[in-house]
Amino acid sequence: MNQPTQSTEPAPSGGFLAEIKDAVTARAAVLVLGVLALQLAFITSYIGAFHHPRPSEIPIAVTAPLAPVAERSADQLGTLPGKPLDPHAVKDEAAARRQIENRDVDGALIIDPAGKTDRLLVAGGAGAALSQALEQVVGLAEKAQGRTVRVTDVAPSAAGDGRGLSSFYLVVGWCVGGYLCAAILAISAGARPANIHRAVIRLAALLLYSIAAGLLGAVIAGPVLDALPGSIAALWGLGTLVVFAVGSITLAFQGVAGVVGIGLAILLVVVFGNPSAGGAYPYPLLPPFWRAIGPALPPGAGTYAARSITYFKGNGAGGPMLVLAAWAVAGSAVTLACAVFRRGRSGAAVGSGLPDDSPSVPRFADTEGGTGAEGAGAR
Repeated sequence: MNQPTQSTEPAPSGGFLAEIKDAVTARAAVLVLGVLALQLAFITSYIGAFHHPRPSEIPIAVTAPLAPVAERSADQLGTLPGKPLDPHAVKDEAAARRQIENRDVDGALIIDPAGKTDRLLVAGGAGAALSQALEQVVGLAEKAQGRTVRVTDVAPSAAGDGRGLSSFYLVVGWCVGGYLCAAILAISAGARPANIHRAVIRLAALLLYSIAAGLLGAVIAGPVLDALPGSIAALWGLGTLVVFAVGSITLAFQGVAGVVGIGLAILLVVVFGNPSAGGAYPYPLLPPFWRAIGPALPPGAGTYAARSITYFKGNGAGGPMLVLAAWAVAGSAVTLACAVFRRGRSGAAVGSGLPDDSPSVPRFADTEGGTGAEGAGAR
């Protein structure tokens, strides 16, 4: 008796539209649209911040042998069209140099009433674009008065630190490592939504990664590439704080919004943080919006602190370090709070194909009865 044979022909599909629905879910389509929006925001932010740099209220000290001369010159510089400078008179050249070293000002004009040539002190380590802008603005102002200016760089960037950008790129690298490490910890295949224990473990793993990343980044930028001559220990500490702050922010966003939270972290750190960081163009050259938000975001705080450590003996780094510490504490607190809120809701593992609020499914489920060895025994 012939046994009926099973057909090996594939079951008829529901047509091309059904194939599209199977290939691209509604959730995936929404996420793709989110990526497009993020991409356009990236383009807009970078071009918007960098396409027309213009000096605005660059702090500068002015001094002369006679106080009235210094005050009069400062007043004249303060009335330049567009207000490119924010000048104030100081007692003498020593006071002006101290203010540059403390990062209270970005330059100083030393006036010589007995001659026709004055001196301009700049700090190339704070960014080549900034010192060049000072040279141009002060040079034009001096020329209008029938005078000339001689420029002296009192905090020059290192030979291996082209245009003073190495600090910025080092911090960008640390930021990238922070949010990628956090993303991997949170959404790699098999990972489950954080309960309080998983949240603590992920924060601890992130801290260990941050320590390693901070050290290796400082060593590469310092002894290996000879780009940044600052203290390795100080840069190591800064790098650890930058990586952990960005990573904890990413874990916090992921805890609040799931996978979408990683996009929110990129929006904050990359789209808003990098253009406003003062890397290619320091704060006084950025448009008002970017100049306002830059010091409050991790890339900006990290870049300013890295330059302070490298070229200004750490002066001015305290405020940015507090900003980074605040982000680290806030990110950790929100991550732990989200884990506590989820208590009792285990969720499905990433990559299981189940919604986040689905109950956990045993790894070796048997559809006919029992699981694993129990199911085999039942059969």
